[in-house]
Amino acid sequence: METEVTFRDVLRGEGEDETALLRWKRRRRQQIDWCIVGFCILGAAIAGITVLALANIAMTELADPAHLIEVALSSEVIHSILLTFAAGANAVLLLLLFGTPLAYVLARSRPSRFKGFVESIVDIPLILPHTVAGLLVYLLFMRRGWLGAPLSEIGLAFEDAYPGTVVAMLFVASPFFINTMREGFEKVPVHLENVARTLGAGTFTTFRTVTLPLSLRHMYNGAIFSWGRAIGEFAGVIMIAYYPFIISTLIYYSFTTDGIQTSRSIAFVVILVSLGVFYLLRRMTRYLGRYDDRV
Repeated sequence: METEVTFRDVLRGEGEDETALLRWKRRRRQQIDWCIVGFCILGAAIAGITVLALANIAMTELADPAHLIEVALSSEVIHSILLTFAAGANAVLLLLLFGTPLAYVLARSRPSRFKGFVESIVDIPLILPHTVAGLLVYLLFMRRGWLGAPLSEIGLAFEDAYPGTVVAMLFVASPFFINTMREGFEKVPVHLENVARTLGAGTFTTFRTVTLPLSLRHMYNGAIFSWGRAIGEFAGVIMIAYYPFIISTLIYYSFTTDGIQTSRSIAFVVILVSLGVFYLLRRMTRYLGRYDDRV
């Protein structure tokens, strides 16, 4: 009668070690984890919708490659994609400058009603309809707005201008960056900062040399999330800056003027470009903060 081989059997004897190890590995491969199989089936239902949507548009566009290439190489589409990515990057840079300190304060402050109120304020762009978010930005930065009026006097206009696109993207993307950075700062043990302070480091020096390096991966992920959210915004941007065309506005304009064919081709080009860019950015996360964030 054959007895069950466990990992301990591998450690017994000298001549049977290799045979027992092979038998143990063979039995491990034959075992099926039905929990993982079930999770894969349920997860495939969500991923399958995305795959079907991509396959649908890909098959249609690849059937007419000449038109797709013509659209992809048009100066209007290229300029719109570059403008969208640049505006999103500018919004992320502003979040790095202003959002990182706020995230650190929220991570290190003790629970209180005021902290909960501030966190709720940060999360407001997440729960608002996009049109409401765009209306808030427009009312604040229009030529007669509380911020738009004084800034327009120094020559900084937001209505139908590039700065309007940036502030709209900044508004809708801010929760993604701030919340991700706050979670990263919370994972850094406070005692590491206390050790640095006992060695004579000030608060900013401790933040710069200890806390921030240990949170680099969260900063990078937060920047990716917020950038992706920013470049995908439509309603918030169109309320204040219909011009210059970002890619979502261009697709909408093309759909209403030229029909589905051209707008579909522009959308497919954007999908390919975005997929390539975000794949490269995701690959970079394997190397950024690989060791520094292990505390």
